[in-house]
Order: sequence, then C-alpha cells, then structure tokens
Amino acid sequence: MCGICGEIFWDGRAADADHLRPMLDALQRRGPDDEGVWVEAQVALGHRRLAIIDLSPAGHQPMVDDELTLVFNGCIYNYRQLRVELEGLGHRFRSHSDTEVILKAFRQWGIDCLQRLEGMFAFALWDDHHQQLWLVRDRFGIKPLYYAPVAGGLRFASNVQALLAAGDVDTRIDPVGLHYQLTLHGVVPAPHTLLKGVRKVPPAHWLLMQPNGELITRRWWSLKAQRPPAPKDEAEWVDYIHEGLQQAVRKRMQAADVPVGVLLSGGIDSSLIVALLAEAGAEDLRTFTIGFEDAPEEKGSEFAYADLVAEHYHTRHEKFLIANEAALRRLPEAVRAMSEPMFGQDAVGFYLLSEQVSQAVKVVQTGQGADEVFGGYFWYPRMAAAQGHPVERFARHYFDRDHEEWLETVSPHYHVEDVTGALVEQALAQPQADTFMDQVLRFDVTTLIVDDPVKRVDNMTMAWGLEARVPFLDHLLVERAFELPPALKLRDGGKYILKRIAQGRLPAAIINRPKVAFPMPALKYVRGDFYRFMRDILCSERARQRGLFNPRYVEKLLQDPEAPWAYTAIQGSKLWQLALLELWIQQVVEGVSW
Repeated sequence: MCGICGEIFWDGRAADADHLRPMLDALQRRGPDDEGVWVEAQVALGHRRLAIIDLSPAGHQPMVDDELTLVFNGCIYNYRQLRVELEGLGHRFRSHSDTEVILKAFRQWGIDCLQRLEGMFAFALWDDHHQQLWLVRDRFGIKPLYYAPVAGGLRFASNVQALLAAGDVDTRIDPVGLHYQLTLHGVVPAPHTLLKGVRKVPPAHWLLMQPNGELITRRWWSLKAQRPPAPKDEAEWVDYIHEGLQQAVRKRMQAADVPVGVLLSGGIDSSLIVALLAEAGAEDLRTFTIGFEDAPEEKGSEFAYADLVAEHYHTRHEKFLIANEAALRRLPEAVRAMSEPMFGQDAVGFYLLSEQVSQAVKVVQTGQGADEVFGGYFWYPRMAAAQGHPVERFARHYFDRDHEEWLETVSPHYHVEDVTGALVEQALAQPQADTFMDQVLRFDVTTLIVDDPVKRVDNMTMAWGLEARVPFLDHLLVERAFELPPALKLRDGGKYILKRIAQGRLPAAIINRPKVAFPMPALKYVRGDFYRFMRDILCSERARQRGLFNPRYVEKLLQDPEAPWAYTAIQGSKLWQLALLELWIQQVVEGVSW
C-alpha cells in the first residue's frame, strides 16, 4: 500500500522531478516508510512506500527492469504463485516483492497479465521501448488513481490533493459530477469527479498514453450476473460460497510480512472474517472497534456485539469511544483527508479508528463489500418488490434527490439534464445479467461501491499509513456470488448465505441481529454544536460568494433539519451533505482551515 504520482509530456518538454515534490508531500501519509523518484526525458514517476511485503530496500520504488519502470500501490495476493510460474519461464528476481512480479508478468504476457493478478492495485508502468505509459486500476477500484490534463501532458496521483498541490488544475465545479454527487450520496462514477480538471481511471480499466498524446481506455474485466448451467441446491451454494470466502480471507492473511488485524464492527461481515481467520490458524489475532455517543433515537456503538465475537475467539480486542466534542473537533481534519467529498457518516469514524489502529498494526481486514455482494441493505428488497421502469424502481429507493429536487438544490448556473438517471439506465441495461436485481447488485458492486464505502475506507485508513484489505471484494469470490439467485441473497432480510455460513461459527445474537449502519448519530440527527457548525459553513462568506447552492433550499434545511423530507431515501441527512460538500471545497480545493 502506497502513494504514486507522476507526469508525462508529449510536446517535447522534459519532465521535472521538482514537479513531483509537492505531490509526494501530499502523499506522505499514504507511504511513510520510503520515498523514490525516477526521471527519464519526458516522464517522471514518484512513489511513497508503506512497506508490507519485502520490507528490505529491494522493494524500493520506482522499480526498474531494463526498459520497464513501475510505481505500484496495492497488494497482489497471489504473487508467490505467479513468481514460481515466471521463474519456470526463465525470469530471475532480485527481490521478494509483489512489485517485481508485476514487472516480470508484464514482460511475459504484456497487458494481458492483468487477468492473472489477484488483488487490489493501481499502477503506472512506463515502457521505454514503445514510449508508452500505462495507467491501470483493479477490478473494483479498491485502489484510487486520478489524473489531470496539463498543457502538453498529463499528471497522475493516488489522491486529488497531490494533483492540486502540483498546480495547473482546473478547479471549477463540474455540473455533471455535482449531479452525481448530490443524487448518489457522494458517488461520482469514473471518469468524472466534482472538479472539471480532475478525472479518475475507471475500475477494471487501463488507460494507455501513446507517444503523440493519444489516450486509449479499455475495460479489461467485467462481471456476469447469471446462473450457472448446472443448478445447485441450497447446501451446495452455502459450501460453494464458504469455500470462496475462506480462500479470500486466507490469502489476505498470508500475503504480508507484518501482522494483520481486523476492524470489528460487531456485524456479521467483520465477525465472519474473525471466525475464518481463526479457522485459518491466525495467532494472537487483534481486533479493533470504535463507538460514538448515543442519540435518543439510535445507539452510537456496537461494542456489545463486538465483545461477543472477541470473547468467542479470544482476540486481543481494543475499543475506542469517541465523545461528540472530540468528533466535532476532528471532523475538519477527516474531511481534509478525503480525495473527494464523502457523505457516509462512518468516514469520520474510520478516520479516528485508523489513527488508533495504525499504532498497533499496519494491515487490517475489513468487511466492506459484503452488503453489496450479498444483498444486505434494506433498500434491496424494496427495489425487488417495486413495479415500473427499472430506473424508477432503483431511484425511488436509492436516489438522495430526484432531478426536480436537485434543480431546486443547486444554483441555476450549474443546472444540467438528468445525467444520473441516464447513467443508471445505461448501467442496468448492460448484458449478462439475468434479472433486475442482478442488474442492480452488479451496478452497485462495480460502480457505486467504488466511490462510497471502498473509497472511504481507503482514504481514511491510508491517512494513517494503515492498509485495509477487503476479502468480500475478492474477485473470485464475487464471481461465485453473482452466480447466486438474488432471492437466495435477499432471503430473511438479506445476506442469507452469509448467515448460513455463520451458523456454528458466531453467536446467535450476531447472526440474527438486523443490519445497521456504522453509527455516528450526531451526523444523522443534526443538533446543538453540530448544527451550528454546519450552519456556519453554509452561511460563510465563501459559501455565499460561491453560490453553489440555492439559498432558499439551504434556509429551508436550516429551519428544520430533521423534517421527514430532510432525510434521503437511505436515511442520510441532507443538511450534512451540503455542509460536507462546501467544507471539502473550502479545505481541500481552496486551502481554508476550519
């Protein structure tokens, strides 16, 4: 896990290592262990290292192998098996790192080597012989990769902050990104971002820059959501998914030269990871949980459930209770760590938890992805039962605002057509999905999850040099899961197969409890100091001068932030969304401190 950056020019200019300095500084927290720069004519590559595999200097990046030079962020879980195969083909290795395995694999198989990689990764590879730069992102976009066109060239980095630090970026608001942002609760699908001058490589895509500056983009992996030719009964499905999950958890435990812990929420997902790690022989397993103050309507922690799992498997368990005063004080700091504005209330929780966990371990496994892959959210059954056009069935239970309310929310200067509805219609209509719910779940897993829980976990953990691994997004497991009939996922409130696997492994109280969001009630029920904080942001002179939001809409929210209409379909606070978006622009784009 690391931070990468670089620049390339095709107009005859030479790349400059000095341009990388501010980018590397902005990436320092992603990779606190080492730094490297490589410059050759029109190309410069930079790297900040978080040493997880091959802790020796042999793992230093940028890594050069004759005419190939690589900067890499992530982890290839099957790198040992690939190394053995490549050695059998005559390749010789100087390190024990997964970075060198990518280089040799590319030399052997070209860009088709991506099909053989199991893991999370974003990398830039310069091929000097062909004068080509490859930018590559993993199947689910677990590792981020942004880029910005500049005069006569392009810069790229692991976060937006690095690109902004280098300068020459068009920071005007992209109305299309704004439509996605305020409709899909913070999700802006690639290649868009909120800023006109910043784009991101889509998940499961590569981007190739030719010597003349031409950019070619291709999808290199896609997900089918279809039943297999040979039907399975329920017991066979349980065994099939259990085997895939076991393998996913085990490979994420073994591919590390440092201890691996678990972020334990007390839900079935992270609890199952603990159970399967214990079955795989993990010793001295460390688990970590965070909680916040309760609200009258909602508890702020899941300590009681996490304690049950920790006691059952005798883990070395640590709990961190964060008072509202401390959470509010640290909130701007957490927002500054966001590559893009993230509305999920658990972002702040992950940030504060990661700060504590990073003092104990460098790698954790976490349960993100289970709800999307196995149908755990409350809105899925509602979509399944709804009637009408597919986009209407989806939007009614998922969109934060319909297009009419979006037009009411933002100033007329930013108005565009219903681009989110068009995106969803196109995504659901993609082939190789048997049913409407297959379409929905595939869209969630391949697109929406990338810029919601996955990006949130990456940003908040890497802000403290902590690597988060997500076994529920192991692509081999996901491919198995999308052979499952959706009805088998949604039965009994969702995640039925996982509940079956958990039987006999987890306490019944964990298995039978209803699904709850990662709790931080103060960002849902906006009152007191949190209300005043959000009001001050939205009424600040900068916000008024920017004119991003319709003042009448903002005033209506401020007058009654807990009115039924002031919550989204999935129960997020619309006031928090607007305040967070404005706060992010002020802090990250404009450099204003709060």
